[in-house]
Amino acid sequence: QTPPGPPRYEESTAEFAFVERLLPPSRVPDPPAHPKYPTPSGWSPPAGSPPDLPYFVRRSRLHNLPVYEGQRQGRRLTALRHIHGDIWALEKDLRAFLGSLGVPEVPAQVNEVTGTLRLRGHWGQEVRQWLLQRGF
Repeated sequence: QTPPGPPRYEESTAEFAFVERLLPPSRVPDPPAHPKYPTPSGWSPPAGSPPDLPYFVRRSRLHNLPVYEGQRQGRRLTALRHIHGDIWALEKDLRAFLGSLGVPEVPAQVNEVTGTLRLRGHWGQEVRQWLLQRGF
């Protein structure tokens, strides 16, 4: 008696359409158009074209502004992520904006490698409004 060989199979592409519809999408689809912005959740789309600045703030994969508030060792922090370009120019402009609101000097930490800017305090709402005004 001969030992059985590897199982025989046939590759069929005719029925792949049934499998394809079960696969998850490769990227998050663009959000649908709304009649009025901001939407009830507070979301607004970016301006038509990116502003001509030495830095750019890319939105998260779900099309949100990458501004996060949190706490570390009992201190309130605001993190701005996905920064590309001159991160120091962004920090200078953001400090000037917060200063125009009457906020005293805010300690900040710039991380060029990860493209992150951290501010002490919860400034999420102000930073989001500033980014939207700038066209991000």
